[in-house]
Amino acid sequence: MVDHGPRTGDRVALTFDADMTDGMLANLRAGRVRSYANLRILDLLEREQVPATFFLTGKWVQRYPDVTRRIAGNPRFELANHTYGHAAFTADCYDLPRLPVDELAADVAKTFEVIEPYGGRQTRYFRFPGLCHDAAALDALAPLGVTVVDGDVVSGDPFAKAWKPLVRAVLDHVRPGSVVIMHVTEANAAMTDEALPHILAGLRERGLTPAPLSEVLAKG
Repeated sequence: MVDHGPRTGDRVALTFDADMTDGMLANLRAGRVRSYANLRILDLLEREQVPATFFLTGKWVQRYPDVTRRIAGNPRFELANHTYGHAAFTADCYDLPRLPVDELAADVAKTFEVIEPYGGRQTRYFRFPGLCHDAAALDALAPLGVTVVDGDVVSGDPFAKAWKPLVRAVLDHVRPGSVVIMHVTEANAAMTDEALPHILAGLRERGLTPAPLSEVLAKG
């Protein structure tokens, strides 16, 4: 389990979670929201040639196969695992429905199976929904050989109403080796694409360079 990479050098990892719950799917079907895939984020990262790592839920991949192919097709992007349906792996985790402990490993394994056919730079990185985990959850995932990645810089972008606080949250805390947590789920994180150009500019001013998560976590 890791929060960040070595505090040497100039590399930081920009990570984007792609949540998808049954409730979010219901919102899409009912037309209550337009999209949980923020293509403006991808446009900017591609245009600026910025590396990033995407923690994908299986249900998001199944809902957005074309976007997943776009992510997988970019050699600067890495793909990682964020569970199948963004259920909680512990009690009292942001009101998310909880999976039984004996179902946790199968949920994560299923998500890897959903992501695998898309190819690209796939990893064995895993992030818990809400960053909620305990000893039982970690023990359940041990046979899968995953590296659990939390993060040391939390943008606070879910349901944010303004972009400037997100920029401050990142730039006030980012350091060499940092793992920055953001979201690509447009309707639930509507300010992220507005904050991102300012975050990238602030990183440049601080002499920090975005890199794939695997490179940031590499020792030495």
